[in-house]
Amino acid sequence: MLITANNSVLVMIDLQKRLMPAIAGGESVLQQCLRLGQAAQILQVPIIGTEQNPASLGDNLLEIKALCQTTISKTYFDACHDGLLIELDKFKPARQQIILVGCETHVCVLQTVFGLIASQYQVTIVVDALGSRQTLDKETAIERMEKAGANLVTSEMLIFEWLQTSNRPEFKSILKIIK
Repeated sequence: MLITANNSVLVMIDLQKRLMPAIAGGESVLQQCLRLGQAAQILQVPIIGTEQNPASLGDNLLEIKALCQTTISKTYFDACHDGLLIELDKFKPARQQIILVGCETHVCVLQTVFGLIASQYQVTIVVDALGSRQTLDKETAIERMEKAGANLVTSEMLIFEWLQTSNRPEFKSILKIIK
């Protein structure tokens, strides 16, 4: 199923100051998240951030926080239990495609995916914009999420699906982000 900008909400999970240095390939994960956030802003896709126990792990990185219209502070690993569903309800019924990026893939992303699927959302994870401390944890979590019904895409796949055509006025701005 095609993912459209008009039906999407981007959720950026726990891209926090104290967590990111421990993430395998963390700089690459961050760059993909920033690229997606910039494209989402241009295409008017709402962006929600989450922060896991910010008193311990710190706030989200400033460049991530700046992209998000809302940031949810949470203690549950599944953000659905700490206000994500309330935020997503604001976009119903139009936006049912929830795109997830962030950390850690095998903890907060995984449990949030399960919560969203249980709440009847169409869930997509962006595999090159996910991170964990250990690669095996990330890979295993991606397999579990796919088996549970989450769609898998890459950042570039998603951006071009959001665009749908090179005739969009935003196309040139988006190309600058991709290159």
